[in-house]
Amino acid sequence: MGTATFVTFLVYLIGMLVIGLFMYWRTNDLSDYVLGGRKLGPGVAALSAGASDMSGWLLLGLPGAIYAFGLSEAWMAIGLATGAYLNWQFTAKRLRVYTEVASDSITIPDFLGNRFKDKSNILRVISALVILLFFTFYTSSGMVAGAKLFEASFGFSYQTALWVGTIVVVSYTLLGGFLAVAWTDFIQGTLMFLALIVVPLVALNQIGGWNEAVQAVGQINPDHLNMIKGVGVLAIISSLAWGLGYFGQPHIIVRFMALRSPKDVPKARFIGTTWMILGLYGAIFTGFIGLAFINTQDVSVLETFEINVMSENGVQMLADSEKIFIAFSQILFHPVVAGILLAAILSSIMSTIDSQLLVSSSAVAEDFYKAIFRKKASDRELVWVGRIATLVIAIIAALIAINPESSVLDLVSYAWAGFGAAFGPIILLSLFWKRITRNGALAGIIVGALTVIIWGEFLSGGIFDLYEILPGFLFNLIITIIVSLMGKITPEMAEEFDKTILKAKE
Repeated sequence: MGTATFVTFLVYLIGMLVIGLFMYWRTNDLSDYVLGGRKLGPGVAALSAGASDMSGWLLLGLPGAIYAFGLSEAWMAIGLATGAYLNWQFTAKRLRVYTEVASDSITIPDFLGNRFKDKSNILRVISALVILLFFTFYTSSGMVAGAKLFEASFGFSYQTALWVGTIVVVSYTLLGGFLAVAWTDFIQGTLMFLALIVVPLVALNQIGGWNEAVQAVGQINPDHLNMIKGVGVLAIISSLAWGLGYFGQPHIIVRFMALRSPKDVPKARFIGTTWMILGLYGAIFTGFIGLAFINTQDVSVLETFEINVMSENGVQMLADSEKIFIAFSQILFHPVVAGILLAAILSSIMSTIDSQLLVSSSAVAEDFYKAIFRKKASDRELVWVGRIATLVIAIIAALIAINPESSVLDLVSYAWAGFGAAFGPIILLSLFWKRITRNGALAGIIVGALTVIIWGEFLSGGIFDLYEILPGFLFNLIITIIVSLMGKITPEMAEEFDKTILKAKE
């Protein structure tokens, strides 16, 4: 990596730390640390939600999949875009209103405990355990990806790269809490968006235009131009089912709760949906155009950056398809711009890790420490408990990620499915069905999480070859409804539900 690229990259990292330090002085109580005091504007909330959602998958995983297998890999993008829009459309406003009506809840377990008047705190504790379990492994997988980027870019050893990346993310999250995470995510989301628009357009211009790109890809493999070639019905359903996950992702829906007003939802929905659709198009085009580019242009310079190119049957291919975005940044752009583009990749990784750390530490402070051990703990005390929890969880996640070949990477899809199946139906029913009970919600969360684990470990393949989120979501929904119909809700729960419906219509 050149000096200019390194300096640009370093300036970006320092900028993230400065934001964390600035937000430290604006974080006065637990609501500020966990939810930013419900002060987010629609633009920050929308881009923060999008950036914390997409992770390195948007700049590395999806372009790499399109590059290697063609447009048949785009079904997941369709499912995700649809799910994200529906989440903003149906969940955002009512959740923002309900969390305030239900004793000003500031975390998802807190909301569920208050929504169902659970004085035993068992629902809150089980919810917090699910969050901590999945997010610790989810975070470690992001740290592996970040370490590999540092390793490839700066020549660090893997372990050094891992701890450098961890220190940067933990520092601004620990210092500034939700406000630091939201604003860094806003900047990171903007950077990711611009990168995904600029890179494929510059590459397309270099090739000579869209027709040339399509012709080149068709000559390499005509199947790459077909979305349904070689893709079964179950595979398409599984890919689209990723969209179900949005309704239960704590690090995403907490942005709805942080909006300064329910009236900001339509504007935030437009910004967030536009960002996501254009970003997904950019990622798909990056992979698609990348296949044509590598085969029609001189890419010998990539050897300088240790990006290997193989040749088989006259076709040039990257040895690692997920490096196509990195390859473009090194071939097409000035070292300063390359540094910005590498920062965009790191942004996509950091913006997810910081959100996961914050939600996990919030669960420790609000849903364990305060709910079980120190009901009268001061806000200052809880903020520091949250900060300490952030540090501890990050260290555990980093230790899990010490091995770059760790199977923890396989748990990323489990985590998405686990949250979607455990919380998705419960959040939706809590917002739209008055009759849901505490026992119904508790049974649903447990059944949803267990289904994901059991289905993924023991039942995948053959007629069961479905992404585990789908059976987990459906079983949760069925069990929750059955158990709820066997019980009764309290008058206070009914009154709060009616109050929420009226306020959401204003």
